[in-house]
Amino acid sequence: MKFVAFERAKQGTGASRRLRNAGKVPGIVYGGEGEPQLIELDHNALWQALKKEAFHSTVLDMELAGKSSQVLLRDLQIHPFRQQVLHVDFQRVSAKQKIHMKIPLHYSGEEESPAVKLDKALVNHILNELEVSCLPADLPEAINVDLSKLEKGTTLTLKDIQLPKGVEAVLHGHSAEDTVLVSVVGPVAEEPAEGEAAAAAPAEGEKK
Repeated sequence: MKFVAFERAKQGTGASRRLRNAGKVPGIVYGGEGEPQLIELDHNALWQALKKEAFHSTVLDMELAGKSSQVLLRDLQIHPFRQQVLHVDFQRVSAKQKIHMKIPLHYSGEEESPAVKLDKALVNHILNELEVSCLPADLPEAINVDLSKLEKGTTLTLKDIQLPKGVEAVLHGHSAEDTVLVSVVGPVAEEPAEGEAAAAAPAEGEKK
């Protein structure tokens, strides 16, 4: 995804407030071989971009002062009750240096699985994103996970799926076998009807 940023000369609370009043968002881009640089972005364009999943999880092309560079969205400050971005941070990336990024997990095939279709089981998505390490060129927009073979009473772990080429999971001390993505549990028992419940209950004085 591409976006346009502009150089920002002034910093400080007053300057940032004036920018926001003018429909701009103050920000910073750092990392790589260059020095940290103050930037500003058009608020409406940024707000629309933030609605797209790819803006949060892929390498972005930032155009600044006529030059293009690859960056990642690293931090975002949003007003507590207004639809307003207060500040945004981007990190430059190098084509030869691995990056860490949280990638969305896209599940599919759940309704066709034996667990749901035959056993009416419930499928719980334990993880909706996964932290990965890879070169920028190998960073996927999302990781697709097929659930069409799920059976009742089973779990799907990271060990059970194949990650895209060049992509490694960052597990922080856990094993792939211990990292549960999806669990399958039996269907919720239906409440008996009021008449049935009364019939099933022993009469007063009757031995149980």
